[in-house]
Amino acid sequence: MNAGVFILAFLTSVATYALVAARQARGHRVAAIGRLAAGPQAKTGGARKSQPALIQMAGAVRGRLTSSLLERLRLKQSVEQMLETAELKWGASGLVHRSAYAFLGVFAAVTLSMGNANPVLALGAAAAAGAVPIYYVRRQATRRVAHFEEQFPECLEFISRSMRAGHGFAVSLEMVFKEFSDPLAGEFRRTFEEQNLGQPLDIVLKKLSTRIPSMDVQFFVSAVLLQKRTGGNLAELLDKLAQIIRERFKLRARIRAITAQGLMSGRILASIPLGVAALMFLVNPQYARFFIDDPMGHQLLGGALGLQLAGYLIILKIVKIEV
Repeated sequence: MNAGVFILAFLTSVATYALVAARQARGHRVAAIGRLAAGPQAKTGGARKSQPALIQMAGAVRGRLTSSLLERLRLKQSVEQMLETAELKWGASGLVHRSAYAFLGVFAAVTLSMGNANPVLALGAAAAAGAVPIYYVRRQATRRVAHFEEQFPECLEFISRSMRAGHGFAVSLEMVFKEFSDPLAGEFRRTFEEQNLGQPLDIVLKKLSTRIPSMDVQFFVSAVLLQKRTGGNLAELLDKLAQIIRERFKLRARIRAITAQGLMSGRILASIPLGVAALMFLVNPQYARFFIDDPMGHQLLGGALGLQLAGYLIILKIVKIEV
């Protein structure tokens, strides 16, 4: 009976989604007919005006309902920026769809396998599965930014040497993506091509700082734009900036070495309850099955896991020092 109720609720949710999507598609068609009837003088508002027609059509076809929901929640721009930093071509709607599919799939699997005996466990497992795509994107973005920062001081020194040799700043950017590897080469190739196609230098560099959310890149962009307005020796400025970034890396490594003991203590404290639970199941399984069979045991287990996670996060917050 419980499985039937779940299947009915699932089918109802899918049908509701399809009806809302169909209604919104009809609204898009009506708006398109209205624009065509208004002639070439009709204006579209907001950011749509500056986008090519093919991009607008692609955005209208893929994930209309999800895109509209993200726009209303004001999350679409931040999600797309995170995906761009991670160099993933999913799109904001694609990320939401992957999370939704993982949530529904794990929820259905746990519910059907347990006969809907523990819906709280099914919801918890489904929520964890739904968060996996978001965690993957954030991890990819963090790794890519960290790899970019490792290459960045050498890149600044390369640009400085190139400018001292008589090359212009744009030519130095072109030489960077030919001499370095990804992700730095890909980002500077995009920066050079955008400038080569006619975009102003300040807009191109601000786009670079948006795609790579790093303090070092922001310093670089500010230094180049300030030198462009006020003049000065940009090569010497980039050398000093590279030296400062290297000193920050040294200080960050020293802090990481100092806080390693606290981080290891937090991991040990977090693993002790898991080890005790494993020993309890081995030594006295009837006593330990209270946390699995009894509803009160479920509540106690959930509270213990929540407090353990909160304590571990607090320890991470204490030992994490930004430089």
